[in-house]
Amino acid sequence: MEEPLLPASINPNNFPAKLWRLVNSPRFRSIRWDARGEGLLIDQPLFEAELLGHAGPCSGGDRAAGELFKTTNFTSFVRQLNLYGFRKVVTVPAGPRAGSGPESDGGSGGHLHHFHSPHFRRDRPDLLVHLKRLTSANKAKLAAGLEVSNRPRNRPPNRSQRPPGEPPPSPGKADRP
Repeated sequence: MEEPLLPASINPNNFPAKLWRLVNSPRFRSIRWDARGEGLLIDQPLFEAELLGHAGPCSGGDRAAGELFKTTNFTSFVRQLNLYGFRKVVTVPAGPRAGSGPESDGGSGGHLHHFHSPHFRRDRPDLLVHLKRLTSANKAKLAAGLEVSNRPRNRPPNRSQRPPGEPPPSPGKADRP
C-alpha cells in the first residue's frame, strides 16, 4: 500500500505532518486511525518500542525511528500532541462488550490512547495547515482573533529548511551599501 502524499503547502518537517505520515504508514502497528478516521489510536508499549526506542523497524539507510519526534519519552510525545491542540478522548466501557470493539485496547493491557483534533483527519491532509503549536504568544493571538503562523516572520529558516549547500544568511547583510 502506498503512503498518501501531503499537499505542497504543508511543511513536511513539522510535527503534524510527521504525525499524519506516520499514522498513514503501513510500516507501523503502534499508531493508527480510529474507526471513523477522525482520531489517533496509540498502543503505548508498542509505540515506545517501535518509534521512541532504539529497536524500531527503521534500519539500514533509514533515519532512526527515535529521531522522528526528537524524544524517547511517551509523556513528552503526548505533550506535543497537546501543544498542537489534540485532546485525549475518554471512553467509557459500554456493557459486556467493552474491550471488544476496534477502539478497545486490543489486548495491550489498557495502554491504548485515543486522541482527537478537528484538524487531523484521515482523508483531509489539507487541514494540517490549521494545526499550530499553542505557545503563550499564539494563544494570545488566537484570543485576539489574529492569524497564527507556523514560524515567526523575522526568524530565518533552520538548516533543515534551506536547500542543501545554501549557507545561512549573514547577519546585517541587508544593511550594507
